[in-house]
Amino acid sequence: MQAQTAESQPVFESPLSQIDAVEVEISVILGRCVLPMNQLLKMGRGAVIPLNASETDEVWILANNHPVARGEIEIRDDRIAITVTRAADVYDFMAGSA
Repeated sequence: MQAQTAESQPVFESPLSQIDAVEVEISVILGRCVLPMNQLLKMGRGAVIPLNASETDEVWILANNHPVARGEIEIRDDRIAITVTRAADVYDFMAGSA
């Protein structure tokens, strides 16, 4: 892409500068479950939703709602962090594997 200077001469921007401007939303899926609608409607504050995952299972890392990697949960200085362990297998994600 090119921009114009005050003298109307084109100035070429680096393609990397365009990539740096793109924002990506990162989400992490800890697990999944299926609930009957009546149970979901009864839930209130303090309700617990059982997930099909244990504390040692890998989590799904999504970029703009698309699976990109798997990872492990870590606690660092009272903050939750995710360590990337491998690339995501989209077919596993679509099949509902946790």
